[in-house]
Amino acid sequence: MSERLEELVGELETVAARLRSGDISSAEASELVERCAELAGRVGSELDAEGRAAQESEGQERLL
Repeated sequence: MSERLEELVGELETVAARLRSGDISSAEASELVERCAELAGRVGSELDAEGRAAQESEGQERLL
């Protein structure tokens, strides 16, 4: 896993833990839910990029 992906996952875990803590206002909870969705989207994009890079690398190795 790339360093950037690890950072995103760590931030997502932190935000999710804050959301689960229960002692937050409804406005803060709404902001945290939006942040979780944003981070999850970015994690998905990073995973897609890593998957494409791995496939390209694998394809190049087959040619050699």
